[in-house]
Amino acid sequence: MTGSGAPAPDVRNTDWPNPPAVGIEPRTPDEAFDALYAFTAPVLVRQAYLLTGRRVLSQRSVERAFHLAWARWPEVAVDRDPAGWLRAAAYEYAMSPWHRLRSPRERPDPVARAQEEPDERALRETLLSLPASYRRTLLLYDGLGLDLPETAAETEASTPATANRLLNARKAVAVRLPELADTRLLQERLGTLVRVTTPPPLGEAPAMRSGCERRARFWTRAAIAFTVLIVGATGFTLATAPTRYEPKPSPGERVGGVPVTGGPPRLSKQDMMLRDKLRRAPATGPHRLVPQPL
Repeated sequence: MTGSGAPAPDVRNTDWPNPPAVGIEPRTPDEAFDALYAFTAPVLVRQAYLLTGRRVLSQRSVERAFHLAWARWPEVAVDRDPAGWLRAAAYEYAMSPWHRLRSPRERPDPVARAQEEPDERALRETLLSLPASYRRTLLLYDGLGLDLPETAAETEASTPATANRLLNARKAVAVRLPELADTRLLQERLGTLVRVTTPPPLGEAPAMRSGCERRARFWTRAAIAFTVLIVGATGFTLATAPTRYEPKPSPGERVGGVPVTGGPPRLSKQDMMLRDKLRRAPATGPHRLVPQPL
C-alpha cells in the first residue's frame, strides 16, 4: 500500500549484514543462537535506536530480546521467522511508556550526530516526533518493507487500523519534510536510514547467553527462597497459633465526673469548737434539744 499505487520495495534482505553461508548448518543450540545473534543483533539495535532516539535503551532492548529468545530457545528455534520474533520483542520493550519514568532522556551523542547527514538527521528527528504506534508502523512498512498484513500482525492491530496509522504517519512526515511526500522517496530514504545509522555497541553472543543463564539462575533461586520463606512462615504460624478462641478482656476506660476519693478535710476553728463542746456536754438530756449560741 503506497500513495503512488506502487508496492513497497522489499528491503528486508538488504539491511541484514553478513548472512550465514549457504550449506553451513549450526549443529548445537549454542551455535544456532550465536549465528542468529550475529545475523540480527546489529540491525535490531539500529532499528530500536531509530524508534527511541536513546542508545542505551536500544541496546538494553535488544539484549532483553535475546535473553528472552535464549530462555525460550526451543520455541524460537522452530519459529518460521526468528528474526521477526526478536524484532517484536525488542520493539515492545523499547517503546514501553514506562521508560519515560524510569530514566531521563539521553543527551545526543556528538560523534554520531556529526557523522549524520542533515537529511538523515531531519528524517530521524521527524520519525521521533510521531506517536509511537505511527512510528513503529512506518518503520516496519516503509523502512523494512513488510507488507500490510505482516505489519498489522506484528503491531497487534487490525489491517484497516494499520493502514490508517500508515497514512497518518506519512502525512505527518510530509508536513515537516515536504520533499518526502513522494512515497517511494520516503521508502528509499527510510530504508537507507535503517542501514546507515551507527548502532550502539553490543556484547558477544556467548556473553549474552551466559548473562541470560545467570539471570535465569538468579530468578530460580529467588523463587525457591521465596517459596521456602512462605512455607516456613506458614509452618511457624500453624505451630504457634492458638487451638481455641480466647476472648480478650475489654480495655478499661476512664470514668469521668466522679470526685477523687481522699481523707476528711481539715476542721475549721468553728468545727473544732463545736466538737469540743459536744464532747463536754452529757450524752443525754433535754438541754441538748435547746439551741445555744456558741
